Amino acid sequence: MHTCKIFITFEVVDNQSNIYVPMCKGNTIFSNTQAQIDFLDLFEVEKKVEVSFSAPELSSLGGLSLLTKSARNSNFLTRLSGLINDWRNPSFTVHTMADLVKQRILQIAAGYEDADDCDLLRHDAMLKLAVGHTPEDRDLCSQPTMTRLENHVSHKELWDIGNLFVNHFISSYKEEPTRIILDIDDSNSNAYGAQQLTLFNNYYGEYCYMPLFIFEAQSQRLVLPLLRPGRVSKQANVCGLLKRLIEKLRKQWKHTEIIIRGDAMFSGHEFMEWAMTQPRLHYIFGYKAYKPLQRLVEDWKQDVMQRYKENPEDIKEYHALEYAASNWKCKQWTVVKIEHTEQGCQTRFIVTDMKEKTAKRLYEKDYCKRADCELCIKEMKDGLRADRMSCNRFSANQFRLFLHAAAYVILLDAKQKLFRKTEMANVTIQTFREKLILMPVKITELKTKIKLEYQRDNPMRYKFRRALVFM
Repeated sequence: MHTCKIFITFEVVDNQSNIYVPMCKGNTIFSNTQAQIDFLDLFEVEKKVEVSFSAPELSSLGGLSLLTKSARNSNFLTRLSGLINDWRNPSFTVHTMADLVKQRILQIAAGYEDADDCDLLRHDAMLKLAVGHTPEDRDLCSQPTMTRLENHVSHKELWDIGNLFVNHFISSYKEEPTRIILDIDDSNSNAYGAQQLTLFNNYYGEYCYMPLFIFEAQSQRLVLPLLRPGRVSKQANVCGLLKRLIEKLRKQWKHTEIIIRGDAMFSGHEFMEWAMTQPRLHYIFGYKAYKPLQRLVEDWKQDVMQRYKENPEDIKEYHALEYAASNWKCKQWTVVKIEHTEQGCQTRFIVTDMKEKTAKRLYEKDYCKRADCELCIKEMKDGLRADRMSCNRFSANQFRLFLHAAAYVILLDAKQKLFRKTEMANVTIQTFREKLILMPVKITELKTKIKLEYQRDNPMRYKFRRALVFM
């Protein structure tokens, strides 16, 4: 192995910069703005390798150009920022409300989910362009400014933003859909501080929030995200929420078939009884195996256990019956799955109003697809870090959830519209970000134009070029 000297140069832009000169043994300070570090045996080359952070106007967020165009077509970010009243003194206001909202959401989409990241990216030329400024314009906002925004959003503004998500979902369809399937589910957002309404949840063993998500199953579009306390009855207020949502959808879509899907904790009799009175509204929920219901299916279960004893091969069969719990006003169509494997015999139940379908189809084709909603929630949590609820106030954390949800909306729009009928339309957010958003670009601002120069041999250049053409 050859030895070589590596010269790493750090250029200090100004006295306010967060870029520091490294100080360690062996450093040689040769000016007030640069530092040189010698390394040995790092590369197997004979020539001197010099590394510096002095290249002009380079950005690692080149793919933001795709997101900004997609977001501008829907006008979603502009409408969101327009719902927030600006409480600041106009005489001292530097950054507009639209700039703050766009900066925060685009940073989240690029993988920088913390408000602290504003200090790292406020100088980035590509982020400036995405927000609506030239590279030579003033820097974007810092972390304190962004944090003040998160803590000044009122309950009325949060209500309006929630309505905006539903309105955007409706407007995402060019014409009235024949059928939509609304999956409702929640997940934990663990908390490690003194946040309001974070309670200990026995199931997760942590202090957490339990945000509620509603997705459209066929398109994976987000309908509404809602932050909830960490320990709450899942049926509490869900009925009222679903009623208001369906009534809002019905004002726009008179003939659409709407199916509501959820696990057993959302099978409240109040909503099911109301849904039975509504035209073209159906539901399918899981249901807990309470003892009275278990007794009704005991003969079927014993028959399966006897057959498995005689021939120990896996058995799975479905049955349907009408059942009414003690607090139900009318009977519900109930499907039972009885499955016997080497782990034992288990029963699972669902309740629905769709009696015309077979029990097997209702369970396997209609109900089990509900699990796709968990993949969407995984995208929110793993791809966008939507579970980072570190503000003290509950309302501030609800606003944060809306910001992360807005990043999901613009990313999904970009994937499905700009890369329609390609493999990129179905990749995860993390893959989409790594391949397309975190793309290096050289930015040059000239007198009459701004040049964006991407790597000539970039492996994604053809897909990126195609997306630009279809914008």
